[in-house]
Amino acid sequence: MQKYNIHTVQKDETLKSIASLYGLDKDALKLFHNNHCAVKDMILINLNGQKELFVPRTAVADKNLLVQFRKGNSLTLQPEKSLRRYSVVITIEKGESKNELKYEASVRWLTTEKGHHFFEIDRTSKLYLNEEEVNEIADLLAYRTSGVLYPLYISTDEHGKFEAVENAEVFSKRWPAVKEELYKEFEGETVDEYCGKIEKVISQPEAVNLYIKNDYFIRALFFGIYQSFGKDYRTEMTETFPVTDNAIEPRYKLTLETDPVKGETGLITIEGAGKLYEERDIDDFIRKSPFSLIIEDDPVMNEEGNFRLISYLKGETSLPESLYLECSIMLQEEKKISVSVSGIDNK
Repeated sequence: MQKYNIHTVQKDETLKSIASLYGLDKDALKLFHNNHCAVKDMILINLNGQKELFVPRTAVADKNLLVQFRKGNSLTLQPEKSLRRYSVVITIEKGESKNELKYEASVRWLTTEKGHHFFEIDRTSKLYLNEEEVNEIADLLAYRTSGVLYPLYISTDEHGKFEAVENAEVFSKRWPAVKEELYKEFEGETVDEYCGKIEKVISQPEAVNLYIKNDYFIRALFFGIYQSFGKDYRTEMTETFPVTDNAIEPRYKLTLETDPVKGETGLITIEGAGKLYEERDIDDFIRKSPFSLIIEDDPVMNEEGNFRLISYLKGETSLPESLYLECSIMLQEEKKISVSVSGIDNK
């Protein structure tokens, strides 16, 4: 994130007049500039030929551009009465193989209780695979059988991080009607196989939660970005993401930052970046081991994976307007998941 702004000194401007423009004390402005400039450009008493001044990032003439943080420079999710429609693009790369999924989804706030937020998520379009509508029998059945889960109710914590599925008990009630429609369209062992898979999931609430935890859209949108960013507008966090099939998700060590000044579009920017931070090595992940098979007092951490996140908020308490999340891990070859989410204007 940008740490300062640069003011171009105009004719007849003084250190005092520039400080006044930004609502600063002139000595504070001088100290800030001197801490960031080259030695030859330092201010001794007053301006002496300096053409540019370093000013604090939050020193802006238009105060409406400043993000309105709460205590501890925190952003707080308050999604009351929100209804958003999103376009979702998920890209899955394994070595040279690359597949792209596209669909649309809606997210509607239901209620907030004791710091927990509840949302309804629904799929609002057909599924497209590599720019074509899904028509392969296996892919189509996977998509159609999972439709029994929607509309889906989920909960998040106060930071906007996904917690649990809240309406798992209704899936078994919906299933007979969904199954009947499927058997009107399809027949044979393949439909039996996929119906059996989803029946196994919806018969156990724990299995439903695990199934939805692997939903890249839900995990990206509800990643938990509403944090206290401190005086430097950054925070450290350790998070997991289901980039690979494992009972214990790979863990990443991240730095999450926010810009105290809104961009030209008036959006609040939150960025995160980091690396895999695991005691498990590549072979452990290939074997799908939930823990390291080698116990060491001071293990060398596996950092063979990267994480990147950028999210844009329209308001300090709103759901993201758009976001991009990219997560990778090295197995026999690199596997990378990219999730791009864009808000669709309501018509």
